[in-house]
Amino acid sequence: MTARSASSSRKVAVITGAAQRLGEAIARALHDAGYNIVVHFRQSAGSAARLMDDLNTQRAESVWVIHQDLRLTGELAAMVATAAGRWGRLDVLVNNAALFFPTPSCAVTDEQWDTLMDTNLKAPFFLAQAAYPFLRDHGGCIVNLTDIYGERGLADHSVYCISKAGLTAMTGFLAREFAPQVRVNAVAPGAILWPEREGDSERRQRILEQTPLARRGEVQDVAAAVLYLVEQAPFVTGQVLAVDGGRSLVC
Repeated sequence: MTARSASSSRKVAVITGAAQRLGEAIARALHDAGYNIVVHFRQSAGSAARLMDDLNTQRAESVWVIHQDLRLTGELAAMVATAAGRWGRLDVLVNNAALFFPTPSCAVTDEQWDTLMDTNLKAPFFLAQAAYPFLRDHGGCIVNLTDIYGERGLADHSVYCISKAGLTAMTGFLAREFAPQVRVNAVAPGAILWPEREGDSERRQRILEQTPLARRGEVQDVAAAVLYLVEQAPFVTGQVLAVDGGRSLVC
């Protein structure tokens, strides 16, 4: 799609990986709150188009789709500028897009390291860097989607966990450097959505048994946390909000 510059009185949010799963829930929550939404996708073109059509039916010309491989970090500044130009402003960046796959430490390859780090850590940093001038103009904010395993580790997923630990650290650093104009926070989900290729039902049951609330969360729980940090927490920055049913207390 070609960007169309126009002024808007509505706030604008860019959400990476917003075509499905957690990203879709976040997009719907912010749209329900009155935001215009830029839906980023890399592979899920059909899902992105369906989401755009659905939300535009609810409120015309309120959602736009943008395609970008986030590993191409040299293109991210142009992506952000294009997104901000759609309605002439940018108020929120949600760094949601991430990759997740096993990487046993003794067998990690350069390609696996680069793929996970580029998507889960490097891209959010350069997206935040590019978004900062636009967010600053409107007192905006950034929300990063981290993971409780970024602090405690998950067996056989060393690189994923390292990338999320880096994203948690980045949240604090950027919160200090971008203050006072731009707030930067994070949400760390626990057991919300099982990995798409995860088929170990016994492992899932063990996770739930180790969760104080004894159940899996819903995507709406994460979306509500993001909405809180965006809309209801003007004096909160540099924080990581765990949405995990208490699992981080015991794991």
